[in-house]
Amino acid sequence: MSDSARFSLDRRNFLIASASAALAATALPGCAASVNDSSSGGAKGGGTISVMTTEDPKTFQADAQKALGMTIRVMKYDPSKLNAMLASKNPPDVVRGIGALETPYFAKRGLMTDLDPYFAKSSALRTTDLDPVNDLWRFDGQKQGAGPRYGMAKDYSQDSMFWYRTDLFHEAGIDLPSDTEPLSCDEWLDLGKRLTKRRLGKVKVYGLSAGGMGTFAQLTSLTASAGGSVFAEDLASVDFSAPEARKALQWILDYTRADIGPNVANPNPDGWDWPTYQANRMAMATDGYWFGGSFLDDPKIGELSRFAPAPQLGSNRVSPCFGATGFWIPRESKNKDAAWKFFEWYFGGKPAQDRATGGWGIPSLKSLQAKMPQEKPFQKQAYKVQENEMKYFSTLSFTPYAEVTALEAVLNKVLPGAVKSNTPTGKIADELNQRMNEQLARGKELAG
Repeated sequence: MSDSARFSLDRRNFLIASASAALAATALPGCAASVNDSSSGGAKGGGTISVMTTEDPKTFQADAQKALGMTIRVMKYDPSKLNAMLASKNPPDVVRGIGALETPYFAKRGLMTDLDPYFAKSSALRTTDLDPVNDLWRFDGQKQGAGPRYGMAKDYSQDSMFWYRTDLFHEAGIDLPSDTEPLSCDEWLDLGKRLTKRRLGKVKVYGLSAGGMGTFAQLTSLTASAGGSVFAEDLASVDFSAPEARKALQWILDYTRADIGPNVANPNPDGWDWPTYQANRMAMATDGYWFGGSFLDDPKIGELSRFAPAPQLGSNRVSPCFGATGFWIPRESKNKDAAWKFFEWYFGGKPAQDRATGGWGIPSLKSLQAKMPQEKPFQKQAYKVQENEMKYFSTLSFTPYAEVTALEAVLNKVLPGAVKSNTPTGKIADELNQRMNEQLARGKELAG
């Protein structure tokens, strides 16, 4: 498997790990977990840092040790272990994280190192070269996108954009979507219905996979497009009864009831979109630019695929990122200076150069974006579409009072039964408000 393929699986596995074992939104456990690390030595006298990540150590450990002259201890990302290590004030020196969804939670609790002093002195990572996506790693105590920088993205995508298979469109006699003008969500849903193929009542080809990054994330994007916000201004509560959020919820319910793609009531047995898309069983996949890296291992699929702008529920055109996956340095790290050297190498050195040319995401340094692949026709098309879409990049501030996985769990508990029983949207909104706001209230009380 190529390094770029590992990065793709790494992104997916990280999201799955986060979803399956979220940090408790109540309190951090008080006991430390043992460190199960992998180390292959390093230059003597250069110091040691520990890195908690989802990446296979073989993809970076030896190169990092050689380049930095230090020992790199690698431990597998584990939310429960991280939770315990943070509580015991003996955390890893560098931690993998999802900037878009985790920064407010960890920063609000004083667990992250303010990296502004390091950026100010760095020649490798200049703030003027940082893509705006890195603002998702900023938090001023109240909202995202302002205040100190607490981490950095390795690369990113605008995750409401989608890929589609031209062959399945042609078979259905449907015109291809525009490269520049977004579909309305109603048009998108209609396309999904028309592209779905069934046999004996069962779906054989999904017309549309609409929630590649999770249902809650999609709800926030749809609500923003409609001109509203799922969260209250203080980020301490949700209101799905508000017109914009209710409109977004209704669209998700319509999509789920149509059963034209993976959803909370009927998940994809493949686990994620690529295997299904590759097997000619998915016409549209809502996965950002990074998904195109998968085509390197199957060029025929790349030849049949095109990229499209993020569909919009309303007139407020937005195209957010729900990932911005990268690294952060815990406040209690015992070797912050060495951890920063790793930052400079990983985000500004050869690894960043290699990622830029692989097509697995948009580089988080503006100076590297010209290296994004454009050799193949599908890469040229995707690059052009992505370049235009950047104008609509949006920072949607996430709450500091709960983990997204806890809120996603509420959706997974409420929506399947509600869809099956055809519960009115208003009652579903009320139940979501009650359950999520209880969690948010507890989180706010504990965050102080």
